[in-house]
Parts: sequence; structure tokens; C-alpha cells
Amino acid sequence: MARRVIRTTWRALSGAAVTGTPQPPDLSSRRFLALPDGIRVDLVQFGDCVLAFVCFAGGVAYMEGPAAASGPVDARLLVLVSLSCSLPLALRTRWPLAAWRFAVVAVLAGAWIVGDFLHPPYTPGAITVAVLVTYSAAVRCGGEVTTGVWLISIGAAVLVDTRTALPAAVALTVAVLFGHNVRARRLATGKLANEQRRAEDALAEQAVLGERARIARELHDVVAHHISVIAIQAEAVPLQAEGDPGRLAGGLAEIRALSLRTLAEMRQVLGLLREHGDAGTSAPQPGLHLLEELVATATHAGFDVTVAVSGVEPGSASEILGDVPATVGLTAYRILQESVSNAMRHGAGTAIAVGLTHSGDGLHLRVRNRLGGSRSHRPEFSGTSCAHGLIGMRERAAMLGGTFHAEREGDEFVVTAMLPIEPDARR
Repeated sequence: MARRVIRTTWRALSGAAVTGTPQPPDLSSRRFLALPDGIRVDLVQFGDCVLAFVCFAGGVAYMEGPAAASGPVDARLLVLVSLSCSLPLALRTRWPLAAWRFAVVAVLAGAWIVGDFLHPPYTPGAITVAVLVTYSAAVRCGGEVTTGVWLISIGAAVLVDTRTALPAAVALTVAVLFGHNVRARRLATGKLANEQRRAEDALAEQAVLGERARIARELHDVVAHHISVIAIQAEAVPLQAEGDPGRLAGGLAEIRALSLRTLAEMRQVLGLLREHGDAGTSAPQPGLHLLEELVATATHAGFDVTVAVSGVEPGSASEILGDVPATVGLTAYRILQESVSNAMRHGAGTAIAVGLTHSGDGLHLRVRNRLGGSRSHRPEFSGTSCAHGLIGMRERAAMLGGTFHAEREGDEFVVTAMLPIEPDARR
């Protein structure tokens, strides 16, 4: 037991005096003053430098009277002693343990130099600096090194002046305890922040995986429909051909085209499947043919929804939207549905503008609604459900190799998406 105590004490003393290293400073709570040319001034370090200068000037003035009364003393010696005892304060932010070591040596050397005419043999500024650098060392060093700092500080206080050793020891002990408490609180806060970040990351990942599983279930019926049609056609084409090679070749060509579309959609679906499958039920899936129903629902709720549809060739909206693969139609409908729902829940006003453009490279979607002035009206800041909705829309677009953006433009919130359409996937 005694050997363990001796070893622990020796490690604490050697760590404080020689081998110990402090942790990097926590800059998250620092305040900086921005100056021209991109210069940033650390206000804490600036305050330390100002206080160090005050302690230096005050120390010289404090020692001049007793020095003159005791006999001729070189003024440069007083300046050197006061500077040595004040300088550690300017170094404690960047090198707290080195600043504390410097302060201990400076106070011991200064007491030996001025002890003949100054009682106690240090200035008020010197003890102030010693307490502050001791606090900084306790904040930035581990418990073992902090114990060594405390023991050496108490020993130095006794060596400097036994008459003032008790109040000096009390002040140094308070500084060590306070610094250690601040360090423990910062560590606990950091661990809590890390746990919170991990929990948020886990929730986001869970939301993404859940959305991918839901998308896979929704696309199940689309792929199953194509496979069923292929099976029916494969059985019916030979009967319909009745030995006619032309009709047989045409029927087989239709089966081949539908098979290619199905394979393309299955490749997209397989990319969403997780290692642990989801045995959820499936139901007939919506598409752009339900856009009018979506608009009617919003209109009945008191919103003014305008829909503008355009394409590369003249035609009605039904013709333009009808020339869209089932997977693209499903994804487009879900993005429009979520965007309109967000606008109804979080937007300001009743106007919602929906735009669809069927161009050569794909289907372009755009939904706009007016926002209020506060952050609470912005969908990206309106709770977990809306954040997951944005994640789901982004995942849907990415699944098809498209793009998705949701951002504020002036006083409006705009959702845009581009869903590519492969040439061999057109109906």
C-alpha cells in the first residue's frame, strides 16, 4: 500500500514538473474580436495580457518604496522580478502547464531576490498570477498531474514564506478544486454532446433505412405487375399467332421490351433492400394519374393549388404524364404529395404552385409556397417528421439517379427534383 502511494505521488510530481502535457484548449466557448484583414483576437488571451501588464506595472511600483527604504537597489532588478512573475499569465491560454512551472520558479527566485526588503517576499500581482495559472493547469490536465500541481504549489508557498503559507495554500487549493470541477463538467458536457450526435446519426440512418424499405415495398407492385403481364403474354402470344411468324415475332418483341423495363426497375429496387428483409404488406401504388385527386384534396382543405404541365411536344397533361414509366410516376407522385403536405402544414398563405416539365432528359418537378418570417415556418426546421420527409424525398430521387433540392428563395420555400427517364424505359 505504501509503495503504491509513493509511486502514485512520484508520478503526480514528475508529471506536473516534467512529463505532463495539457489537453488542447476548448475554443467552442471562446469569444473572438474580428479585425480588418481577417485578423481574429482571442478576447480571453487579450484580457490575460492586459492583466499581466497591470500586475507587472503594479509590482514594480509596489517594490519601489520598500527597496528605496532598505538601501540602493538596481531598478532593473525590480523590473526583471516583476516581469518574471507576471509573464506566465500571458502564456497560460496556450501553454498552461508550462506557464504554471514558469510561475513557480519565478516566485521562488523572486522571493530569494527581494526577501531582504519585501515582506512577504512577493507582490499581490505575483500571487494573483500564481493562482490563475494553477487554475488553468487544473482545467487542462488530468487528475494525476493536477494532484502534482497542487502538491508542488503548496510546497512552494511554504518555501516562499511560512507566515503566509496557510492563506496561500487555501487560495491555491480553491483554484485547483475549482479548475478540476470545471474540467469534469466540460468532459461530461462533451460526452453528452457526443452521445447526442450519435443518437441523431442513428435516428437519421434509421429514417433512411425505413424510407428505403418503404420505397421497396411500394415498388413491389409495379415490378410484380410487369412480371404478371410478361407471364400472360408469354402464354397468350403463341395462341394468338396461330402459326403466323409475323404476329409471333411482334408478340415476342413486346415481351422483350417489357422485360427490359422490368429488369431496369428491379435493379433500382434491389439497391434499396436491406440485409434483413421487410415482410410488410403491399398495396396498389399511386402515380401521376392521381395528381388531380391530390390537388382536389388540398383544394377542399382551403388551399389554392395551381398545376402547370409542359412537355417537349404539344399535348394534353394526361398525354404528357402518361408517357412516364411507373417507377418515375410513383416517385414523382410521392415527392409532390410530401411537398404539398409540407406546404399545407408549415407554409404561410394558401397558394401552392406545382410545375411539371417532361423534357428530353427526364421529368422536372417544382413546388413553391410562401413562408412566414420565423424559422418555425421553414420545413427544414419544423420538427422530426418534416426532416424525415425531406430525407425520404431525397432518397426517392437518388434511387432513380435524379437530383433533389429543398431551399428557401426569398420569402418562398421551393422544392425541385429531376427524375431521369431512360429511353428504353418509356411506355
